[in-house]
Amino acid sequence: MTADKIKELVAQMTLEEKASMCSGADFWHTEAVERLGIPASMVSDGPHGLRKQDQEGDHLGVNESIKAVCFPAGCGTAASFNRELLNRMGEALGNECQAEGVSVILGPAVNIKRSPLCGRNFEYYSEDPLVASEMAGALIHGVQSKNVGTSIKHFLANNQETRRMSSDSRIDERTLHEIYLAAFEGAVKKEKPWTVMCSYNKINGTYAAENHKYLTETLRDKWGFDGYVMSDWGAVNSRVKDLQAGLDLEMPSSEGANDRLIKGAVESGELSEEVLDTAVERILNIVFRYEENRDRNAVFDKDQDHELARKVAEETIVLLKNDGVLPLSDKEEIAFIGKYAKKPRYQGGGSSHINSHKVTSALDAVQGMSSISYAQGFDDKEDKTDEALLAEAVETARKAKAAVIFAGLPDAFESEGFDRQHMRMPDCQNELIEQVAAVQPNTIVVLHNGSPVEMPWADKVKGILEAYLGGQAVGGAVCDILFGRVNPSAKLPETFPLKLEDNPSYLSYIGEGDMVEYREGIFVGYRYYDKKKMDVLFPFGYGLSYTTFAYDNLKVDKECMKDTDTMTVSVDVTNTGSMAGKEVVQLYVADKESTVIRPVKELRDFAKVKLAPGEKKTVTFTLDKRAFAYYSVKIHDWHVETGEFDIMIGQSSRDIVLTKTVTVESTVKLPFVYTTDTTMGDVMKDPEAWKLVQGFFKQGMFTEQNDNADSEVASEAISDEMNAAMALYQPLRGPVSFGGKVTMADVQALVDQLNALNESENNR
Repeated sequence: MTADKIKELVAQMTLEEKASMCSGADFWHTEAVERLGIPASMVSDGPHGLRKQDQEGDHLGVNESIKAVCFPAGCGTAASFNRELLNRMGEALGNECQAEGVSVILGPAVNIKRSPLCGRNFEYYSEDPLVASEMAGALIHGVQSKNVGTSIKHFLANNQETRRMSSDSRIDERTLHEIYLAAFEGAVKKEKPWTVMCSYNKINGTYAAENHKYLTETLRDKWGFDGYVMSDWGAVNSRVKDLQAGLDLEMPSSEGANDRLIKGAVESGELSEEVLDTAVERILNIVFRYEENRDRNAVFDKDQDHELARKVAEETIVLLKNDGVLPLSDKEEIAFIGKYAKKPRYQGGGSSHINSHKVTSALDAVQGMSSISYAQGFDDKEDKTDEALLAEAVETARKAKAAVIFAGLPDAFESEGFDRQHMRMPDCQNELIEQVAAVQPNTIVVLHNGSPVEMPWADKVKGILEAYLGGQAVGGAVCDILFGRVNPSAKLPETFPLKLEDNPSYLSYIGEGDMVEYREGIFVGYRYYDKKKMDVLFPFGYGLSYTTFAYDNLKVDKECMKDTDTMTVSVDVTNTGSMAGKEVVQLYVADKESTVIRPVKELRDFAKVKLAPGEKKTVTFTLDKRAFAYYSVKIHDWHVETGEFDIMIGQSSRDIVLTKTVTVESTVKLPFVYTTDTTMGDVMKDPEAWKLVQGFFKQGMFTEQNDNADSEVASEAISDEMNAAMALYQPLRGPVSFGGKVTMADVQALVDQLNALNESENNR
C-alpha cells in the first residue's frame, strides 16, 4: 500500500482507533480495525528460532510455544564470521514466519558484550560493533528477503540484566557512537529493518522509550530508519512522552489504559494529533507490507531446517586448542563423557527459548559406532560432585584411546533476567576434567556455553572445542568436527580473558543502585586487552583449523588519500595444508600517531574464504573515511586526523601477519578557540598562528638575561631539551609571570588576533 493510501486510511480512523493502534491487541498481535480492512498482525520472539505462542503469552519462555527449529544462538553464529551463512539462516527463518503467519520476528539482538557476566550474552554477537552490525545485517537481509520483518534490539545500551528495567547507562558521547550505537548503525542503514525494539533502561538519565535523541534524531533523522519502533515488553513508562519521542507501538497490550491516555492528551492539546497520525502510518506501513506479500504456500519443513541448523552449527564451533589430538579416528576406542554428550545444552533461557521439534546429541550422532563408550560424569541440577558418576567417568576414560568431555554452563548459570555471578564453570565439571585428564593423556573438552568461561585445566588437556550454544543439531556438528568430516573454521567474536578481574568493565559493571557508569569508555574487549598488552586465554578473532593458511601480496590502490576518498585493499590467501578449509581474513586499522586516545587497532572489515588444498585466492576490501576515523565530540561527527595509518591483516587481533602503512589527509579542520591558557605547543600546530606568536614575543620566553648571580649555574642545569619542553607546555599567559613588559591585556589582545586568524582560515 502506498504512503498516500495509508494516509487516506488514517484520515478515516477515529481518534480512539488511532490510539488503539499504538498498543498491542494482546501479547503478540497489533490491533485490527475491521471496518477499514486493517488486519491484526502477529509478531513472535526469535532471533535464532521461531518462538510462536498462540494462546497464553509470556516474554520469558515460561509457557510452551509451537514446535520449531532452534538454530545456533548469536554467540555462535557470530563466530562463523560468515555473512552468507547468516543470510541463509535468515531466509529459513523468514520462510518459517510466512508459513506460520508471523509478520515480524523479534531480533536480531546486537547489544555489545561489555562483560562476560551479562546473562543474555548468548543472544548477542560480539564485543566488537562491526561484527555485531555485519552479522545482524546479514540475518536481517535474509529474513526480510521473504517479506517478513525483523526487530533489531535492544536499542540502546542494554548490556546487563541486573535492574534492566530501571538501570541508567551513563556513557560518554564518543563511546556511545564508537561502540554502542555503531553496533546498530550499519545494520539499520544498509538493511533497513522493518522495526526497532527499544530497551528498558535509561541512557544518560532518559528512558530509551522516551528518548527523542536516539529514537528520532539518531534512528530516523541521521540513519534513515523508516519502520516503526516498538517497546520491549513492558518498557513503556510514560506513554504520551514515549509517543512524542518516537516510540510508535507499545507491547504488549495495556488493556486500553494507555490508549485512553493518548486520546486524552490529543484532546487536551498536550499531544499533537499529527504525531499520533505519523505513528499509526508507520505501523500500518509494516502491517500492509507483510499482508500484501503473504506467501500462503510457504511450508515450514522442520527436518530440512534442522539440517540447515547443523550446517550453520558447523561454522560456529571454534577450535581453541589442538595438540595433535584432533581429528579423531572413528576406528579407535573413544570415550564420550559428560551429561551434555547425551543431553546437550544448546540454547539459552528466556524469550528466545525454542520448543525444538527434535534435538541431535553427540551420542545420537555416533549411534551405531561400537568404538564409542559413554559415561555421564556429572549432573548439572546442582554444583555437587557425584562420586559414583565421577569414578565411572575416570575408569571409562582410562580404557579408551581418547576421551571427549562435553561440559559447559548449566541453564541456571545464564539466562535472560539475571546476570552471572562469576566466570567459572561448575566446580564439579572442573574436577571431572582434571581427573579424566590425569588418567587420559588424549583428553578433549567440548564446551557448551553462551559466554567466556575460565579454564583452569586448559594446559592439562590436548584439545578444546568451543561449541557455544549451537542449536538443536549441535551434536551432529560437533561430531563432524571431532572426526574430521568438517574442518573447523570459526573464530572467537569475543576475547576470553584469563579471569573475570581482567575484564575492563570489572570495577563498574552492574553499577551502584540504578546507576551504571561505563568507565572503561571505548576500551571494550580486545580494544582494552591489546592496548594494555595483557595476557588473555584466547584473543578476539582466534580460532584454529585442521589446515594452514599463508598470506602474502598485501596491496593498496593508493598509499595516500583524502578522507573523502575510498581505498581498495587486497591480499592473497593460500591454503598450504592438505585439507580443504575456510579462513576468516581480518583487516584491522591502526592510527600510528594520534593526538586522541585510541585503541592500538580496530577491526574494520573481514571476509571468509573457502580454499582447497594448495588453492590461492585474492580477498579484496574497500575502506572509506570511517575505517580511519574516531568520533569527535568537538564536531559531533566522525573525524580523521591527517597522518599515517597501518593497514593490518590478521588471523586474530594478536596475530597480525601483514602490515602496510598509508597516509590519510583530513579535509575537515576541527574548531579551535584560543585562550590565554592555550599552550605554545598547541599554537605551533598552526604555522600562521605560530608566526603571529613569534612576532609578539620577539625575545622568546627564555632568552632574556637573568641578573641573578646563579644564572650561569641555572643555564647549565637547564638543557636545550628541557628548555624546549617547558616552552612547549608554557601557556600564552606564561611570560606575564616573569615580570617582563608583557601584560595580561597584551596577551588577551594576542588571543583575539589568533581567534580572528583562525576564523578567517576556516572561512576560506
